[in-house]
Amino acid sequence: MLAKVLSSAVIGIDAYLVEVEVDISPGLPSFTTVGLPEASVKESKERVRTAIGNSGYMFPDDRITVNLAPANIKKEGTGFDLPMALGILCAMRLIPQEILSMYLILGELSLDGRIKPVNGSLPMAIAAKDAGYSGIIVPSDNGREASVVDGISVLPAKTLNQVIDFFRGFTNIEPQKTDISAIFEGYSGNDSDFSEVMGQEHVKRALEVAAAGGHNLIMIGPPGSGKTMLAKRIPSVLPPLSFAEAVETTKIFSVAGMLEKNQALITARPFRSPHHTISDAGLIGGGHFPRPGEVSLAHNGVLFLDELPEFKKHVLEVMRQPLEGMKVTISRASSTVTYPAGFMLIAAMNPCPCGYYSDPRHECSCTLQQISRYRSKISGPLMDRIDIHVEVPAVSYKDLVGKILTEPSADIRKRVSAARRVQARRFEKTKIFCNAQMSNRQIRQHCVIGDASAALLEKAVDKLGLSARAYNRILKIGRTIADLEGDADIRVNHISEAVQYRSLDRGTKKYQVWEDGGVRK
Repeated sequence: MLAKVLSSAVIGIDAYLVEVEVDISPGLPSFTTVGLPEASVKESKERVRTAIGNSGYMFPDDRITVNLAPANIKKEGTGFDLPMALGILCAMRLIPQEILSMYLILGELSLDGRIKPVNGSLPMAIAAKDAGYSGIIVPSDNGREASVVDGISVLPAKTLNQVIDFFRGFTNIEPQKTDISAIFEGYSGNDSDFSEVMGQEHVKRALEVAAAGGHNLIMIGPPGSGKTMLAKRIPSVLPPLSFAEAVETTKIFSVAGMLEKNQALITARPFRSPHHTISDAGLIGGGHFPRPGEVSLAHNGVLFLDELPEFKKHVLEVMRQPLEGMKVTISRASSTVTYPAGFMLIAAMNPCPCGYYSDPRHECSCTLQQISRYRSKISGPLMDRIDIHVEVPAVSYKDLVGKILTEPSADIRKRVSAARRVQARRFEKTKIFCNAQMSNRQIRQHCVIGDASAALLEKAVDKLGLSARAYNRILKIGRTIADLEGDADIRVNHISEAVQYRSLDRGTKKYQVWEDGGVRK
């Protein structure tokens, strides 16, 4: 007797349909799974056999063959347990095939018949809706996550017996619904606020510009100057996540198995801060069966790399492609997957190994060779992808004991959101959404400057030795500053401020160590 049950699996962050075909035929007792199953899928037969028996049903002593179609794609995960069990019971004529065919089903079985949560239920619910199915049966712990998909009935189940009784018409499973607006209203924002940071007003301004245009930024300063404190407050000034962004971000965390129990959506922009000992697979993603890395987990949010030169050089180099393309493609023998990686990079570093180079209150103990070796860990191509460079000096005693609170994040966020809306209108017919992503053609179109601004920029390029790439970066930053101030034109003061954010490109004495490994007095 043949039975068919619809299930699903994920490739990248998108799901595809899997048809679980179960055939029971006379012969020696056996349980064979075909269709490129990996280890956890092959082990399903023991969980299914025991769960059916402990649920009060007789497991057939016949030849059982389970096929997972399409058979040319590797299947992984434990979400096929429940479809296999229902397929076997349907082949035994305990469950009607007509009703079973109306639902997409997923879930892991425990030995006593309880249904455990699985990864990727949100993209699977989207796939079920797109395929036109009337409903999806998910583990109860995945109910809120899957129920954010409108237009499909999400039935949360706790036990195998409950699902069997539902298909046999003995009980009813109440569809789960989630109020999306209540989820976003319940988000109170970031707990950290820029008003808590004393001093460093020029750094806050640079971070505001970076947030408004989606620019990557690096902070250079001695230990204890507040680089990490400032970076952790960047999400508090970024625009709120839209529903589409929230769904895309949640899909990544769902596939990675990092959603909290009963969490429906991620409503806060991600802030990821991996340790400098991370591997390239941990940062970019990978593994035998590829999983998203930190650059994808930071999608639509911030990736903060503290102590940037302490990261392994080859780890930093693999980040160059996602910084440009905003996605990561991982190829393996069994599959090729693509994960989104549209993040904002914030990096922090000391100016030298001891941290006190150029600090007037501490003497630097590093040699020129040590400083050169320390800074050479960050390659030129990677530094070229960072738009804004800002120095973070040590905080003075006067600023530390100041009792006047500075501008709160809420006020900065209003200006940033207004600037982002201007950019959204500007790029509404393109695939980009902020100034940092402009191509050379778009820079020529949207970053036209007057004669006075051109003269200032020409002088900056000649006197400071700026590169052609730095020239384009200055134009993009100038465009963002103009958007913040509500100006349609890029003015001289905008270009002047933008030049100040390219300090590491300057050919002055202070930064000559980046060019030739020594400091010229």
